[in-house]
Formats: sequence, C-alpha cells, structure tokens
Amino acid sequence: MAFESAMIVFRFSKNFPTEERYSLTDQIRRSSRSVCANLAEAWRKRRYEAAFIAKLNDAEAEAAETQTWLQFAVECQYLDAEEGRTLYQTYNHILGKLVTLINNPKPWILPK
Repeated sequence: MAFESAMIVFRFSKNFPTEERYSLTDQIRRSSRSVCANLAEAWRKRRYEAAFIAKLNDAEAEAAETQTWLQFAVECQYLDAEEGRTLYQTYNHILGKLVTLINNPKPWILPK
C-alpha cells in the first residue's frame, strides 16, 4: 500500500510546476518513498524490537509528512482536491497500520 501510494504521488507530482521542482516536488516524493524504505528497514531489523519500532516510527513520521505536502499541493492547486483527499485518506490508513504495529510488535519479532 505504501509503495503504491508513493507511485501515485510520483505520477501526480509530474504535473507540478517547474518552480516547485526543488521544493514541493522533491519533498513529497522523498517523504512518500521514505515510508516504504523505512518499512523495508524495519522488516529487516525485526530481530531487535527496539530497532524494529524505531524504523516503524520513522515510517510513521514520513507518512505524516507526506500528508502535509499533500495539503500544500491541494492548497496551491497543483493537485485536485478530491484526488488529494483520497490519497490523504490512504496515508491515514497506512498510519493506522503503522500505529498498530508499533503498539503490538511482538508477533512480528523474530526469535533470538
């Protein structure tokens, strides 16, 4: 879900104005991709509960950052409000799953 959402962000951001290339475009692409990257790192660190949770926390922060950039994109009228709302809700769903994992990591931790 996080990867698919990052790809949607990428496709939408292709239409952002050129003057946003080094600000909004780069930031929203980076944060959306970082959700996936942090999830991948968390998964590989699940031998250690604290490291697993730390990377999940990083993914959570990046997902929230992506939501902020989505709000900017809508307000600046670079992204249709309905498309922005749908994607924002998808990130809410991702955030909910991350919080569930953070609050209950035990089933995912590898035995020592």
